[in-house]
Amino acid sequence: MGRTDPPGPNGPLVLHANLVSGLAVDPEEREVLRAWAEQAPREAWLLRPGDVLVSPVPVGEEFLRYVCGLTGVPRDSVAVVVPPGAGTADPYPHVVGAVGGRPLRAVLPTALDGAAIGLARALGVPVAPYASVAEAEAALDVTGLLNTKAGFRSAALALGMRLPDGLVRRRAGVPDAVRELLAPYGRVVVKPDRSAGGHGMVFLPRTTSAAGATGVTGATDAADPWAGGELPPVGGPEGLWVVEERVDVARSVSVQMETGPAGTRALFSGEMRTAEGAFTGYLSPLPAPAADVGATLEAWGHALGGFLAARGYAGPFGLDAMVTPGGEVLAGESNVRRTATTTPHAMAARLAAGAGTGAPAWATGTVRTPAACSFGEAVDRLRGGRLAYDPARGEGIVLYAGPPPDGRTWRYAVIAGDHAAVARYEERLRASWSGTGRSGTR
Repeated sequence: MGRTDPPGPNGPLVLHANLVSGLAVDPEEREVLRAWAEQAPREAWLLRPGDVLVSPVPVGEEFLRYVCGLTGVPRDSVAVVVPPGAGTADPYPHVVGAVGGRPLRAVLPTALDGAAIGLARALGVPVAPYASVAEAEAALDVTGLLNTKAGFRSAALALGMRLPDGLVRRRAGVPDAVRELLAPYGRVVVKPDRSAGGHGMVFLPRTTSAAGATGVTGATDAADPWAGGELPPVGGPEGLWVVEERVDVARSVSVQMETGPAGTRALFSGEMRTAEGAFTGYLSPLPAPAADVGATLEAWGHALGGFLAARGYAGPFGLDAMVTPGGEVLAGESNVRRTATTTPHAMAARLAAGAGTGAPAWATGTVRTPAACSFGEAVDRLRGGRLAYDPARGEGIVLYAGPPPDGRTWRYAVIAGDHAAVARYEERLRASWSGTGRSGTR
C-alpha cells in the first residue's frame, strides 16, 4: 500500500487521504485531526497517470506541479478532489466527476476505516490490496484493535515482545494505576488508548513541577496525590488509558512492514525524531550499529504481521519501539495503516529509481524561516542555495508536504547516498533557512 507500482490493466487508483479518521485518535479531537489533515497533500507523491487523489484539504496547484515535475507524471493526467466540510462530505460524487467514466482499479486509503470501505463500495471497486470490499471490511475489527494502545499491549505480550511495565484502566482508575506504578518506578507516562504522534500523553514524576505543553506533570506525593485532573477529555468517561513506567530512552526506532496471505516482509526501518514523546521526524535506514535492534524489530514485526494476517488484515503496518541507554529494546505501539513515514519512503524510492541510484538514505523534519514565504519562494530559496533535490545527482531536499498554513514551518525530506550526506544537507538547510547553525528540526 506504499504504492510504487504502475497502473494495472483495470485502471488507475483512487488515493483516499483519509487522515481525518477515528482510527488513530478519538473523533472528537477535531483540532488534532485538522492539523493532521494539513499533511494530506503529501499523498500527491503516490500519483500515477490517471489517478485521483481525494484530499480533506486543497492541494495547491504550485505544489502539485512541483510534485509532477519531479515524478515525471503529466499534470493533466491526474486529478485532485476536495469534498466539502474539510473533507468530511461523501467523496463519491466528486470522484465520479473526476474520472469521467474511466474504469478504476481500487481505492487506496491512508487508513482502513469505514469511510474507505464506503467509498470503494459506492465506486464498485475493491480496497487495495484486498480482492474485494467484503475482505477489507472483515479486517476492520483487528485494524481498529491494533491501532489502540491497550489492544497492542495485549497482542504484543501474547507474542513475546518486551514492553515497559504497565496497566490498562478506564479513566476513573487512572489515578490509582499512577500511584501503583509510581511507587516502584518514580515516574510514569499516561497514554490515551487511541493516540498517534504523542497526542494526549501525560508525563508524571514523583515531585511537583509546572505543567508543560505536551507533557503534564503534577504533585504526586502522599500529601497531594495526583487525581487525574490534567487528563485531556479523550475517550470520554469510559475511555481506556495505558499507564506505563517511564523508561530512559536513548533512541526511538520503528520498522515498517507489509503483511497479507503471502506472508510478512519488512519494508524499511529507521530512527524516530521526537520531542516530549511527540513525533517530529525520521531518519532511515537504521545506522549500522543498530543491527541488533533492527533484527529484534523485524522479528517482532513478523510475529505481529502473522497475527494480523491470521485475522484478515492485508497491507502496511508499523511497529514502534524504544531503546534504553543499556541497549534493551522495548516495544511501544503498532500503527496499522500508512504512517507518516510511508509516503516519504515511497517518494524517496521513486525518485531514486528515476535517477538510477541505489536505495538512498533519507530523513524528514521541519525547519522554520524567519518570515513567511510562498511555496514558490521556498523552492527558489532551496535552488538558490544549491540544496534542492537534483534528479541528475539523485540527492537533495524536497518540500514534500506543500506549503504550511503559517508560511514558515516547512516540512522537508532529505534524500542522499548515506547518513553523512543527509546530515550535511540538514546542517546547510538549518544554517541558510533559520539564520543559525542550530537545529531547526522539531
